[in-house]
Amino acid sequence: MQVHPYAGKLPEQKMLVNVPRLVSAYFSIAPDPGVAAQRVCFGTSGHRGTSLNGSFNEDHILAVTQAICMHRKKKSIDGPLFLGIDTHALSEPAFVTVLEVLAANGVEVMIAGEERYTPTPVVSHAILTWNRKEGNGLADGILLTPSHNPPSDGGIKYNPPHGGPAGGEVTSWIEDTANHLLERKLKDVRRVSYEKALSAPTTHCNDYLGAYVKDLGSVIDMEVISKSGIRLGVDPLGGAGVAYWGQIAENYGLNLTILNKTIDPTFRFMSVDWDGKIRMDPSSPYTMQPLIEQKDRFDIAFACDTDYDRHGIVTRSAGLLQPNHFLSVCIDYLFQHRREWSESMMIGKTLVSSSMIDRVAAKLGRKVYEVPVGFKWFVDGLLSGSLGFAGEESAGASFLGKSGEVWTTDKDGFIPALLSAEITAATGKDPGEVYRKLTLELGDPVYRRVDAPATPEEKAKLKHLSPEKLSIDELAGEKIRDILTNAPGNNAAIGGLKVVSENGWFAARPSGTENIYKIYAESFFGKEHLGMIISEAQNMVGGALSNDK
Repeated sequence: MQVHPYAGKLPEQKMLVNVPRLVSAYFSIAPDPGVAAQRVCFGTSGHRGTSLNGSFNEDHILAVTQAICMHRKKKSIDGPLFLGIDTHALSEPAFVTVLEVLAANGVEVMIAGEERYTPTPVVSHAILTWNRKEGNGLADGILLTPSHNPPSDGGIKYNPPHGGPAGGEVTSWIEDTANHLLERKLKDVRRVSYEKALSAPTTHCNDYLGAYVKDLGSVIDMEVISKSGIRLGVDPLGGAGVAYWGQIAENYGLNLTILNKTIDPTFRFMSVDWDGKIRMDPSSPYTMQPLIEQKDRFDIAFACDTDYDRHGIVTRSAGLLQPNHFLSVCIDYLFQHRREWSESMMIGKTLVSSSMIDRVAAKLGRKVYEVPVGFKWFVDGLLSGSLGFAGEESAGASFLGKSGEVWTTDKDGFIPALLSAEITAATGKDPGEVYRKLTLELGDPVYRRVDAPATPEEKAKLKHLSPEKLSIDELAGEKIRDILTNAPGNNAAIGGLKVVSENGWFAARPSGTENIYKIYAESFFGKEHLGMIISEAQNMVGGALSNDK
């Protein structure tokens, strides 16, 4: 991996996106549905793209929103739609487009007030809170965000009445319908002017901020944080939660310093990521460099990405924690301190998350529910209460309230950040110190992800690769315990494979957006052993793909 010279530093002017050009392209470029890259495509987190190359333009948003309206009618979803928006430049014009279509279709819409921006978990929480009521119709939501992607990107995703990311059946229907609308040159799209949409009797102002902040005490022990007086630091990274932190600190009496309240669609205040791109990724040590440099000012510090569905934790003892490390700490703490949680509650993890989680779970006497990549696989478990905690290696997580009631069914960056403060206040040790103690007891794994080039044909083969194609018995000197193409938790297809030994594993998956495949690997025997696993993984996968030609 070649690190860019500006990694961890502020960007130069020439590296910033031209926002007027970006917004102009949103309205002026008409995508061609005959070009694959310009069609609507829902990945694991909705449709994403940039207006500059015809992959995220007004026509896309008109088509997707109309398709969602048609889906709502088809499924008799007649409650309000909660509409969230982050601070990316393309989220603003997309908000206008979405509201124009929703109003024309007579959909009751809940939008934010003066604070304007609405984080993903806040929308999820609002949907679930509404749907607990009886006789008010089922609510759902639309989120305008490309998550932590660069400033030139836009995104739109749909959360149905369960409050979490829509499953494949729903997104496939929306995607197909939206592309059909594009092919018909939007003839079936209903739309009114923005002025009419704003003043429509179906458009309502909702107190997202007040309701979410008020409820936080039901999921986090805010009293123990407040009474401890520990020094907290937060860098909002210019995201949708900027206005929330001050209200959280005031409501609960927290000793919290907000380091930067700036909102700027160029994100010029962000340090550059490893490859020279600006990303609001709180798990990147390059992006988080400014907060890491201030770690000694605070007992614990944290940040979230642009739509607040990812978290980053900075400790005095260890600096920025790797996401897998903090997930392990969260699980260890929560399942010992949430006394009202059922003894049957399981721990949700994706198959590319650390095996440290399995070892912590075994220590606690809890079962692990392992699923493919994508938070949508955790929705039912969080709703039913069978999962107390659900997390993925990319720093996304959610967990139940203190009483065992569902909090969100989408990733929530706020509550893991605040849980790091609770852990520090309650135990007297920051999460870095807690993780170090776990490694002394359970082992100290090393983890890495590498990318390898792959043609579309090779990616398709990898997605359907069978264990029989790998005629192997050992992985880096250890007997292979499992070769998985389906996740152990729900038997859903991995879209690749995972090879597991007692003290190491690797998983190989094709990228959904690039001509590469990803290898995730972990070893409890150190870096040299990890290198052996990765090398053997590349040889195994490369050989299997070559032999399958």
